[in-house]
Amino acid sequence: MTSDGTVTAPGTESGLAADAPRRRSRWDARTWPWWVQVLAVYAGARAVSAVLLLVAAAAQGVTPWAPAHPSYAQTTGLFWDAGWYHRIADEGYPSELPRGADGLVQQNAWAFFPLYPMLVRGLMVATTLPWEVVAPTTSLLLGAAAMLLVHRSVVDGAPRAVAARPGLPLATVTLVSVFPTAVVLQVAYTEALALLLVAATLLLLVRRQYLATAGVLLLLGLTRAVALPMAVVVAVHVLARWRAARRGEDRLTPLDWARLGGLGGVAVASGFLWPGICQWVTGVPEAYLRTQEAWRGRREVTPFGGWDYVLDFWFGDHGWLVLGAAVALVVAVLVVPAAWRLRPELHAWPAAYLLYLAAAIEPGSSLARFLVLAYPLGAVTAGVVTRPAGARRAWFTGVVVLMLVLQAVWVWRFWRLTSGWPP
Repeated sequence: MTSDGTVTAPGTESGLAADAPRRRSRWDARTWPWWVQVLAVYAGARAVSAVLLLVAAAAQGVTPWAPAHPSYAQTTGLFWDAGWYHRIADEGYPSELPRGADGLVQQNAWAFFPLYPMLVRGLMVATTLPWEVVAPTTSLLLGAAAMLLVHRSVVDGAPRAVAARPGLPLATVTLVSVFPTAVVLQVAYTEALALLLVAATLLLLVRRQYLATAGVLLLLGLTRAVALPMAVVVAVHVLARWRAARRGEDRLTPLDWARLGGLGGVAVASGFLWPGICQWVTGVPEAYLRTQEAWRGRREVTPFGGWDYVLDFWFGDHGWLVLGAAVALVVAVLVVPAAWRLRPELHAWPAAYLLYLAAAIEPGSSLARFLVLAYPLGAVTAGVVTRPAGARRAWFTGVVVLMLVLQAVWVWRFWRLTSGWPP
């Protein structure tokens, strides 16, 4: 494996003698199976993140979750939103929404989706181990499985790019693994499970395995509020197939149309599944939205709401300039040639997901970790520079180093309880 994540075939490296493969050690990473390479990259990245977490823990004072200088298990299993998932695993969800003296709904467990804490709860019962051991370990293993699917989804979802650069899937895995907020893949958060399900959905959709895609979408609807933008991806997939059929490159039968229509319906229904369950159990109309309001600076959930006062809080008079620069960067990443070398499904997902985030959430410090799910942008970033090989390696190495530096800053600034802003 080269410094840019490229895995080259034995004997094809420039300057090597023809008999080089015979001289290679059996420990040469370039000869390992693809899945071993993926897991090795992921393990190395998580080891670096573990060191960063331990450094932060050593400087951490007393918190509501643990005493000063918490252990690794306490740091990864009890801090921030992990406490909410822990409560759900132990107590479940309240039958009534808690309200303050003003009658407004207070922060409560209904803001957090159930699949992850229930999965960990089952493993706790099976192993008799405590939450702070089982939950981070579960996330770590789910993240490993997610990286395998990220790799395969790039292989199947960017065939032209991979044909020109065989190392692109592993390079994508590397960039996702070292992303500034990839630490959440080894703590008691839902990102690892959500990434697994997002990558599985895109892979199955590209492979046209629609029944399995529908099943994964239902699980996604119980994991994170990201199923609705996936409905847009399904629509893009349908459009791509229809256009191919118009060109005579595909064939759409009435049964295909029925399957695609059903899949679109499942995607939309998955987006409203958890809010519907919240309303049904509590008997409160829009119970999920009322709960979400409790976490906002202004108690209202409106499309694209919050950008004005949040930008002013973080950046003052320069807020809109920062937003403009961020939007320009996102658009640039989505329109560069490397982005168009992805298949429509992988190209559409980050676009739909980022637009959904902008419309649905109050922008804040948690936004950085939400970006982990937009993993096809890792393939775009890795593929921006294609030649010469030296420039490509320098670009990739520079991006990896930058991400690791930002990860250290993020852990130190946000995972430690200092300002009170959640990661």
